[in-house]
Amino acid sequence: MRAVRLFAPLLTLCLVSAAAVFAAPPESAHPLDGLSAKEIWAAYDVLQAAGHVDDATRFASVLLHEPPKGEVLAWKPGAPFRREASAVLLQGPKAYEAVVDVARRKLVSWKELQGAQPNMVQSEEEAVEDLMKHDPDVIAAFKRRGIVNLATIECYGTTPGYFGAPEEEGRRLVRAACAERHGVAWAYGRPIEGVNAVVDLRERKILRVIDTGQVPVPAGSAGLDEDSVGTTRPAPPPIALAQPQGPAFSLKGHEVAWQNWSFQFRLDPRRGLIVSNVRYQDGPRARSVLYQGSLSEIFVPYMDPAEGWYYVTYLDLGEYSGFDLISSLEPGLDCPDNAVFFDTTSITDRGLPRPRPRAACLFERSAGEVAWRHLDEGTGVIQSRPQRDLVLRMILTAGNYDYIIDWTFEQNGAIRIGVGATGIVAVKAVPPRTASLDPDGRLDAEGRGDPYGRFVAENTVAVNHDHFFSFRLDLDVDGTANSLEIDHLKPRRLPPGQPRKSIWVVESQTARAEKEGQLHMSMESPALWRFVNPAIRGPMGYPVSYEIMPDHNAMSLLAADDLPERRAAFVDHTLWVTPYRPEELYAAGDYPTQSHGGDGLPAWTAANRPIENTDIVAWYTVGFHHVVRAEDWPVTGTTWHGFTLRPFDFFARNAALDLPKKP
Repeated sequence: MRAVRLFAPLLTLCLVSAAAVFAAPPESAHPLDGLSAKEIWAAYDVLQAAGHVDDATRFASVLLHEPPKGEVLAWKPGAPFRREASAVLLQGPKAYEAVVDVARRKLVSWKELQGAQPNMVQSEEEAVEDLMKHDPDVIAAFKRRGIVNLATIECYGTTPGYFGAPEEEGRRLVRAACAERHGVAWAYGRPIEGVNAVVDLRERKILRVIDTGQVPVPAGSAGLDEDSVGTTRPAPPPIALAQPQGPAFSLKGHEVAWQNWSFQFRLDPRRGLIVSNVRYQDGPRARSVLYQGSLSEIFVPYMDPAEGWYYVTYLDLGEYSGFDLISSLEPGLDCPDNAVFFDTTSITDRGLPRPRPRAACLFERSAGEVAWRHLDEGTGVIQSRPQRDLVLRMILTAGNYDYIIDWTFEQNGAIRIGVGATGIVAVKAVPPRTASLDPDGRLDAEGRGDPYGRFVAENTVAVNHDHFFSFRLDLDVDGTANSLEIDHLKPRRLPPGQPRKSIWVVESQTARAEKEGQLHMSMESPALWRFVNPAIRGPMGYPVSYEIMPDHNAMSLLAADDLPERRAAFVDHTLWVTPYRPEELYAAGDYPTQSHGGDGLPAWTAANRPIENTDIVAWYTVGFHHVVRAEDWPVTGTTWHGFTLRPFDFFARNAALDLPKKP
């Protein structure tokens, strides 16, 4: 659902219902708080004063340059801390990395970026539309299709991946396509199929135009408003969400305390929600669980080999974070009425701060779930406790797809990380279905009509594709010295004479180096993946641990030598484990745009570094294949995928045992 990436409309700031609650934290209250507008201005001013910014300079990113982990863990509220920004700038054919001390207004470092491409920026997208609409070959291709009025045509550039072609070397490229916008709110359902161009962004010119043949532009509407939908069903009686005594959580800036949990969070233009310093109050002890967790990369490859589709293999976060993917949330719709909302600040591609209102929300949820229950058959007494969760939410909008990212904290000491995928599927224009029918009026032998997707509307096929999400999880289970314990569930044949023929047992293995920490799910060879602290024992004598418990998942079906697979090689394993390195943040590498492959996790783990009884990081891949249904058009209902971090011999007993009957 990412093939179409249209020109982004200007941000419109809306008035919000008085029922919404907003939290405005003090600037830089914590070492891991996101950069404020004032700090972004400071970074801009320092770079300009150093002679590194002119009218042609474009900023690919300005992000918090985190203090060293040891400094953060040792920091006490009220104590000073360093504040630095890392920036990536485009200047003509060159790109540069900078670190700025925004507190002291000092340039810390400046170096040219060699052999890599930063993410796309908004002005490059605007240049693509202008180039397409003024190119004689593109105009001629439009005329062959009867298109002469370009006022309602939208053109856009998308990252081209890398396929080893000579034209790719030494150039900053995009693939350009167009769509018809006339009479519709957006043009996702009206691609002008068969017209593509290869554009050199540095030289601002079209290298070649590709016309693979005329196909009718779909005439249907993909509108989602009530007028487009038609008659809507009657509204059901309202469900009241009210907390007259206020929420059970407390806030201090972006630091949260709730039901024994405490954590800090920020919103990052590259990684979205970053949750840090996660601790659980266990009696007198505040026990560490997770130093930091966040998304690291998203890979969305489409499965059509046609000229206009084979390159559609997006690495969303690394290639498009310059488009400010963080979406503003709608009170009462994206988040419930009892939510507290948080604003953030991103940048324009000129390096200027840009506000993003309602970028995250925090709310308690009680949906009738049962924390635990038991009926004593002898006495007839039922002991049952209701469950309440705390949800921290944001939404990333990557072109036509919307990803809802939830961090859900549970009263039993577990954390569930969920991805809800919704939005509009990416489609291609095709001949009418009658062209795919056999003489008896049926679709092809497999009932599809197109080998690489399915019809969702007339002249409209949604292309098969995958979604993979890499999460970076710096687990600190009761401290930084942890190990990966793999509990293999092994079948065991019992000796003759036993009533039973077989059972299974647990055979544990400690991963000593990175290769042993590269694992994938298997129904045939099940295993538990636990992050243990070998120096700390629970009451029963077992090392304390947290388990990564997967939901339904999927593995990539692409060939190992396929270049998109090599560029997104983190999909090769469900789990990777590496020693902690502060510079290792992105699973596909710092700069995946037009990368040749092998960056990120494959490069780091090639040394097979030790991961036993040390500070380690887990990289967990959530994936699913999407064969599009008719019910996924014109908008896909939210489908959830994810995993859970749950305590395993971490507590002396059920951590939710002390819940009251009345919440």
